[in-house]
Amino acid sequence: MSIQLEQYYNQAVDRAKQMVLDDINHYMEPKETTPSFEQYVRERGQFIEQIWLNAWLNTAVHASISEKKAYLVEHGFEVEDVGKKLLNKLFRTEIRNIHPYDLIGWLEETYAKQPEDWQQIYQTARAEYEARIMKQQDRETKRKFILKLNFYLNEILGEHYEELYLRIRYLLGSHLAIEIEQKGIILSSDDVTFASYLYKETELAHNRYFYQENLIEEYEDLILHQLMDFGPNWLKSHLPEHIFADCQNSFQEPLSDAFLQEIAYEYFLDVRDDLFEDILEEYVSDLMKLIDIPFELDTHRQLFLKDITERKERSEKEKEELRRQKEEEQRMLEDIFGRAYNLSPGRNIQYVLHVGETNTGKTYQAIQRMKEANSGVYLAPLRLLALEIYETLNEEGVPCDLKTGEEEKLVEGANHLSATVEMLREKDFYDVVVIDEAQMISDKDRGFSWYKAITNANAQEVHIICSFHAKWMILQLLGDSNVEVYEYHRDVPLEVEPQSFRLNQTRQGDALVCFSRRRVLETASELQRSGRRVSMIYGSMPPETRKKQIQRFNSGETTVIVATDAIGMGLNLPIRRIVFLENDKFDGTRRRLLTSQEVKQIAGRAGRRGIYDIGKVAFTSDIKTMTRLLEQEDPPLQGFAIAPTNAVLERFQKYSRKMRMFFYLWDQFKSPEGTKKASLYEERMLYELIEDTIIEAKLSLPDLYGFLHLPFSSNEPSLRAQWKKTLEAIVDGFPLPDPILKDSGLEELELSYKAVGLHLLFLYKLGKQTEAQYWERVREEISDKIHEHLKSGIQPTKRVCKRCGKNLPIGFSFAICNECYFERPRRGQPR
Repeated sequence: MSIQLEQYYNQAVDRAKQMVLDDINHYMEPKETTPSFEQYVRERGQFIEQIWLNAWLNTAVHASISEKKAYLVEHGFEVEDVGKKLLNKLFRTEIRNIHPYDLIGWLEETYAKQPEDWQQIYQTARAEYEARIMKQQDRETKRKFILKLNFYLNEILGEHYEELYLRIRYLLGSHLAIEIEQKGIILSSDDVTFASYLYKETELAHNRYFYQENLIEEYEDLILHQLMDFGPNWLKSHLPEHIFADCQNSFQEPLSDAFLQEIAYEYFLDVRDDLFEDILEEYVSDLMKLIDIPFELDTHRQLFLKDITERKERSEKEKEELRRQKEEEQRMLEDIFGRAYNLSPGRNIQYVLHVGETNTGKTYQAIQRMKEANSGVYLAPLRLLALEIYETLNEEGVPCDLKTGEEEKLVEGANHLSATVEMLREKDFYDVVVIDEAQMISDKDRGFSWYKAITNANAQEVHIICSFHAKWMILQLLGDSNVEVYEYHRDVPLEVEPQSFRLNQTRQGDALVCFSRRRVLETASELQRSGRRVSMIYGSMPPETRKKQIQRFNSGETTVIVATDAIGMGLNLPIRRIVFLENDKFDGTRRRLLTSQEVKQIAGRAGRRGIYDIGKVAFTSDIKTMTRLLEQEDPPLQGFAIAPTNAVLERFQKYSRKMRMFFYLWDQFKSPEGTKKASLYEERMLYELIEDTIIEAKLSLPDLYGFLHLPFSSNEPSLRAQWKKTLEAIVDGFPLPDPILKDSGLEELELSYKAVGLHLLFLYKLGKQTEAQYWERVREEISDKIHEHLKSGIQPTKRVCKRCGKNLPIGFSFAICNECYFERPRRGQPR
């Protein structure tokens, strides 16, 4: 054997000897008499030989690679370029041939002739073995006792739960009485439950948000503390006598409180939760009186049963009162809403239904009939469309008034009126009524205005203009009335371009559509920088400004329009191609794919008849999906929106003058089949500003609702503040405050325009036409300034990545760039 391996051989010898000594101890432990040395060698000789081999191989394996190579070379092996795994295998095989150490000889030399030493080894091994066995038996005895004790604890807590509950009820009630007195809490009634006390009464008492979770934890801890305090003695009083003797035998000490607390802790936790849940239902008044009644089990049991009986009686009365209130509520709902929203029966009116796609001339035909009549009214979805018809009729020699929520223009000798649909007076008679964009009847917030116009218009003829998917629902509304139906189809076909559109491909006559004001301004700015002349249209743009932007496009002063989907509602423009820069939009709740009807409404503006032989439509992405939406047939509309009427509000006043109560009943009212209730979200938001104020006290309910229902941008905080300030002036009899006007930039001008519009809504509602004329001029001046801003070129604020500051491209939807997004740490990754 080489010198390198000799040290490992010596270590293996020492290791093997110790392993043999351990085996001797293990061999002798269960023997009741001392086995002879020869008996041991005879029975364990083969195992001892294996001990040496294992000790040697496991020790030599720690030799270094160089030592292993040297050993193998010394024994004739070629190790150059041999892998480590093979090298270890060769080494391990070769060292098996090394002469084994004679463990049997060592044992014979050490013990064969030393019987005293052999006997001592046996006695020591046997003593350790017997001690270990006794320890195991002791542990098993204790384990069995604890299992038995757990069984009895579980039984006791189940069988005597009521007794335990009565004790805790007494202790917690006493604590509660002291707490309420010290904190000066005055309960709202005698029927306040402990649950209500925790969740409501303390909050009212402190007049601020109270962290009920902390109070709950405080009482849960109190119950647990009480259980740990009196629980051990209480448990002892119910344990069988033999348990105490068993404890003494198992642990050599009596059953102590500390030991019981430790064993019962998990049970106390569980029963604590049950006790707390049950005590939540108790009346605080019942709990507080317990402080004056010393605890005696039978006394408190009788008191508890009496409280339960009274509580059940009160609960039954409350249920009966609730049932009575529900019945009364149903009578109120029937009386207030009744048949207000039932479908209309047939009426003695000639209805003409103009059904067709966008840009097919259906509105033109209806207007021509209205012009021929002695009197007529055109009802538009947008103020801009009402203004357009007003100007067109007057230019063609048909005197026509204008009435929207924000303006009134009277023309001498006019028997015709152009108005927004909300402005229809049902009592006024006209020869012809024209209701445009009637598919809006399904709009969740404004749809009821179309419903009222269609079913209550007072005229000889009512012309209704709608898309194909609204046809059957409108016919259903008209019932058995006399209806003529005219269908219109495009003369100018639409063609979808097969290639994805890029902004540098913009050409004269294009209308680029996106779905936010910011995107419109960014896109227009980019086009202007490339030398193109651009008109803009977006929803919050003043109608006068929108009109001028349209005129610039119609006259050829601009060659391109960038617009939101506002372009899809009634605007007839010489558009060659509609380009969708986006395929989805934010609808107030989430971003969603455009609907088929939205795609058709917008795309239909391409290809003006008499100007283009074909209308083109382009998309920036997902052309296949968008083409399918454009070409698919829309399912018929299934429901129309309903909203409160003046008659409904008047009937409600028999029961209450609180608008909050009305909103509650509106929520409880079940919408008739085929209808959907308006959410009244904006009205509720405004009402919260003036609830329980002098404004609500002084205004009649219909007047208050009329002010809540004013059509303005209530999502603007400054406009909400203006609305409230104006109402305060009205109820106090003061002059209306002037709107705040700013003109340092486009956004401030647009907000000022809205502020003047809101002021005009109040002026016209109050009949202050003279003042309104002044503010209309102011608004027109603001509109002119907005137009000049747009005309002179847009410089939108550059958007940069919030992390790295890099400029973000136009239309980018996120706040950080793609590089920063992909470099951000993922969940679970170290930062």
